[in-house]
Order: sequence, then structure tokens, then C-alpha cells
Amino acid sequence: MGHSHLPTAGEPTRAALAARRRANRLLAWILVPLGLLAVTGMLLLWPDGQAQEINVADPYATADGVSIDTGSVQRVSVEDCPSSATLTQAGVQAPQCQVAYTLPSGGGAAVPVEVPPEVAKTNAIEAGDTVRYLNLENVMVDSGAPPYIFMDFVRSVPIAVLAVLYAAVVIAVARWRGLRALIGLGGAYAVLAGFILPGLVEGKPPLLLGLVGSSVIMIGVLYFAHGFSARTSTALLGTLFGLAITAGLAAWATDAAHLIGVDNENAYTLINASDQLSISGIILCGLIISGLGVLNDVTITQSSAVWEMYELAPGASAKRLFSGAMRVGRDHIASTVYTIAFAYAGAALPVLILVSLYDRTVLESLTGGELAEEVIRTLVGSIGLVLAIPVTTAVAVLVVKAVGSPRSGETAAQDAEDAGGEDAVSAAAPAGPGQGIDPTTGAQPGLRERAALRGRPARE
Repeated sequence: MGHSHLPTAGEPTRAALAARRRANRLLAWILVPLGLLAVTGMLLLWPDGQAQEINVADPYATADGVSIDTGSVQRVSVEDCPSSATLTQAGVQAPQCQVAYTLPSGGGAAVPVEVPPEVAKTNAIEAGDTVRYLNLENVMVDSGAPPYIFMDFVRSVPIAVLAVLYAAVVIAVARWRGLRALIGLGGAYAVLAGFILPGLVEGKPPLLLGLVGSSVIMIGVLYFAHGFSARTSTALLGTLFGLAITAGLAAWATDAAHLIGVDNENAYTLINASDQLSISGIILCGLIISGLGVLNDVTITQSSAVWEMYELAPGASAKRLFSGAMRVGRDHIASTVYTIAFAYAGAALPVLILVSLYDRTVLESLTGGELAEEVIRTLVGSIGLVLAIPVTTAVAVLVVKAVGSPRSGETAAQDAEDAGGEDAVSAAAPAGPGQGIDPTTGAQPGLRERAALRGRPARE
């Protein structure tokens, strides 16, 4: 009995396989050179560690005999200021201060830590708090100054709790992909701390630093978190497009709006610390980096939306897929614009309150040095991500029509990863000839349908 060479139900035809190879080859032809260019740029711009000496006043530096200690607050009271001991001895009434009696972590009796008025006004210090204070007992014995001065709270425990909770929630919901995303986030911060920041200190071109560093970050985190697939490559292509638009707009806006950073205290400190540092360049680089997360969000969402729509309606035309995905994209644009604006507003809330108290018009306030950088950051980032959505959608439609097939291996593998276990393995495995094929569409069933065929409940 002869063997049939006709394609079985659910298997791609030779023409479909050829189209798939062409689409993957085209994506590789575009992304591989871009990736090599980013890595080459990173190697050429890599900091050599020969930056000139930059002297910045360290607020945590101490003189000889002075130490910064930590301790646990036992009780808080309002009494004569310890710094006014000489006034009390002279018969003058001493001013009242908030004093936190703190048990040193290194052992010993509780010491009276004088709390500055601006901190005392908040009533934030309570018994049980762990604080950091300046110990002057070896240098201020007879000067009348307080030997113990409050510096800051020790926030290690609450931050560690939130970090662990955040990681647990991400991994519980997103599973292995969430774990990879967290690891990728660590890699992104490594690029930022090891490449971009030292490069800015050494006076490397800020536009290239921001563009190259951001590209390397996006290439790494996208493929690491989502895997190597046409879907991820499509999202990466849209991300790089949006990144290029953002970088171009940021370069123009920084120069046209004269963002020089003199209204920021930290930037002003850097200006006086070294002539080599370009504050405008630092601002430019910051404008590029600030939109990375949201840009990645919208592009991967659009790419996934196109793939999921195609899985539901594999016979849909390219025009219908694009219009359907753009409806999702338009909703995403509306919510994302709010996200960016309110994120920056929340970070700059004290500045907003201060500016609102000035006797200035709204236009003068928005274009003044205090808010101009945040306004431009919002506008530049929003324009880049909005333009990235239709580009990512169009590329995803073209690729999915060439690469995708009903219940493609890529989607089944993602079902397997999200579900886990025996059912997941079955979901990822290709169906045999005629096994569970929808007779009307030729599509293989999804995870829920396959579980039903085996007589067991689908795993949610």
C-alpha cells in the first residue's frame, strides 16, 4: 500500500512553510544587524575607568572621631534640647525639642538622640523604629552641641518585605516567565549601573549612550523573558522603532527647550563638581531611558494581541487583524498616556505643590524650569510609544500571516509554560492526523478542548 504525500489535517503546506521561512529570515536580516550594531556600539563606548576626579560633597562622610550609628528607639519625649545644656547651666530657659531615646545596636545604654524640628513636625518617630544617628560624643564633649543627632530612618526591613512580596506575586501569577522577567530586570540595572552611568561620568556622547544602552537592555529582556519567537521579534522591532523616535525627539527637545538642569538641586551639585559632566546630556539620556518600560509594555501587548486574534480567527484577512488589534491598541494608548502622566505627577508632587503656590499663570508654571523637564519627558515618551503601536501591529500582522498556523507551536508552547504539568505537555504536543481537528476550520483544539477530549477538567 503506497504512502500518501498529501499534507494531513492541521499540517502547514509547502507554501506555508516557505512563507514562514521567508518571514523568519526577514526578521533575522533586520534584527541581527541591529543587535550586532548595538553590541559593537556598547563595546566602543564602554567606560575605560579613566574619568577625571570628580569631587562631590558626601553627606554621609564623617570627620575623625565621628561615627554614624544605628539603634532602636525606646521612647520619644519632648524636653529641653540636649544642645542647649550650656543655656540651662547659665540659668536661661532652654528651647524644647523632640528627643528619641535610642538603644544602640552595638550595645550599651539608651542615648538621647535630638530630632531636628523638620522631622519632629511630622511626628514620624515612634518607639520601635530603627534609626541612624550621628554620634558626636568623642568630639563635642564641652562645646554644648548635642552629642547624638538624628540622621535618617533605617528602611531595610519594609523595603525587603515589599521586594519579596513583589517577586512572589510576579512569580505566582506569571510563573517561569515572571521569574525570567525579574532576572532580566536585574540585568537591565546592571547595564545601567555598569555602562550608562559611568559613560555619562566620563563624558561619552549621551545620545549614543542612551540609545545603545536602551537597545541592549530591550534585546536582552525581551528575548530572555518571552523567548526566541517571531512574536517576540515583532515586539522588539516595534520597540526599537519607538526607541529611535523617542531618542530623536529627546535630542531635539533638550536643545530647543534649553533643559540645562539648573533648577534641580542634584543637577546643580553635579554642575559645580566637574566641567566634564554635561547636565543637558544627562537629561537627554534620562528622557530616553524613562520610556523603556511602557514602550516594552505596549509593543509586546500589541504583538500578543495580533497572535491571539489570529489563533481565534485564522481565516481573518490582514486588514481585519490590523483593525482589530488597533482597537486594542487605541484603548492601550488612552490608558498608557494616563499612566505616564500620573507617574511623573506623583514623583514630582512636592514640586507641583510648591509651583502651585507661586503667583504665576498655568502656562508659566508648565514651561518654567521646575516642571519643563517632566512635561517634556511625558510628551516625548508618549509620542514614541503611540507611534510604536501601529508599527508593531502592522509588522505583527504581516509576520503572523506568513508564520502563523492554527494552534502554532509557538502558542502551544506558551500554553504549556503557563499551565505546567501533564496537560501542558499534551497541549504543546502537535495533534496527530485528524486527532481533535475542527472539521469546519481545520484548527487544532486549545488546552481546554484537549482536556475535554481526554475526559479530564481543563486546568485554569
